[in-house]
Amino acid sequence: QARLVESGGGLVQSGGSLTLSCAYSGSLDYVGIGWFRQAPGKEREGVAAITAITRTIYYDDSGKGRFTISMDKAKNTVYLQMHSLKPEDTGVYSCATTTVGRIGNHNWWSPAQYDKWGQGTQVTVSS
Repeated sequence: QARLVESGGGLVQSGGSLTLSCAYSGSLDYVGIGWFRQAPGKEREGVAAITAITRTIYYDDSGKGRFTISMDKAKNTVYLQMHSLKPEDTGVYSCATTTVGRIGNHNWWSPAQYDKWGQGTQVTVSS
């Protein structure tokens, strides 16, 4: 069964940068990958998503201009580069897969559209 493993989280000061990695044990050709953040006491929310076959990328408004999602198909890995980090970016970041064609502008941000999840990696931004 395909698995996802996140890495790259840590503690960073406000204004700093981190790059998260999501290693997928299957092929990225026929899935979409989403990155989600869950802050303490809050619902899980979509941060960004990408599909290889349609070359489509989605961003939440909070990350536009600061976050970049990308993929290395040869490594079956999706990255989330985060710059100008703010304390409100703090949370557990998880990646998840969905079927290509299942997500669009209207629903890519919804955790319910995703099937397989990684264990998550903690990102803490200090003020």
